[in-house]
Amino acid sequence: MESLSPWVLLGNTLIAVVGAYLIGSLSFAVIVSRLMGLNDPRTYGSKNPGATNVLRSGSKAAAVVTLLLDGAKGWLPVYAVQRLGAPYGLESSAIAMVGLAAFLGHVFPVFFRFEGGKGVATAMGVVLATNPWLALAVGASWLIITYFSRYVSLASVVAAVFAPVYYLFGDGVAWRADNGIALALALMSGLLVWRHAPNLARLMNGTESRLGAKAKTGG
Repeated sequence: MESLSPWVLLGNTLIAVVGAYLIGSLSFAVIVSRLMGLNDPRTYGSKNPGATNVLRSGSKAAAVVTLLLDGAKGWLPVYAVQRLGAPYGLESSAIAMVGLAAFLGHVFPVFFRFEGGKGVATAMGVVLATNPWLALAVGASWLIITYFSRYVSLASVVAAVFAPVYYLFGDGVAWRADNGIALALALMSGLLVWRHAPNLARLMNGTESRLGAKAKTGG
């Protein structure tokens, strides 16, 4: 295959990154709630447009749909570049940037005044597309912490912190680590911890809400 010029490669990369960001900017917590006749999740509970807060509306179906769609918008751009990007010169570095862009779209959505969710489900979608074994390890960590603590926020932070660690320690065992993907995972991890800062503060003072409990500010 004839090599692409640097300018063409740059253009292809920008198109993929911008496309991923726009897909990530679809706030499905808000969209699903509107379609199902529910209150805007930004007006109750933690005011966070995510599946956990949508669950506080009383509609488990809306929460599940939101969770799946938020995960899908992280998975789809990465998977698309993996499957279709090679002829356009989009390889591992582009995959990392696309995954990060989809995540940033969820956290800072252009369609919703840059006020988005915390990004847990979208980050998990990115991880799943990057490596299913990594997603299994991260998902298992989240489930274990959630089951024993009943704190979704704590489980999310722990899973976020361990995601890049699992990836790097998996080198030579289940997958081959790539510096670009490792950096993207580390950046998403840092942003996830930052977005959960209020939850961490509530955990420290004992006011964070547990899973299944009706809360006024947690989540």
